[in-house]
Amino acid sequence: MSHRIDMPIAALIVLGLLTSACGNNPTDRALTGAAIGAGSGAVVGSTVGAPIAGAVVGGAAGAVVGAATTPDRDRYSY
Repeated sequence: MSHRIDMPIAALIVLGLLTSACGNNPTDRALTGAAIGAGSGAVVGSTVGAPIAGAVVGGAAGAVVGAATTPDRDRYSY
């Protein structure tokens, strides 16, 4: 296989491993979301010449989305 096919597959595996460790409370999910968002934002930002700005925007957006998507604990109690 060529490297063009290997890189997206590797990226999907890494993303899957990162999101599996998100946590169940808002703080853990916000931190994980910020890390994933900052990494993604830096990559996207580097394509337009502003990787730091992309990392800041991606990190902020990831933190907000991570905290907002925390599962409701009351629904799953036994």
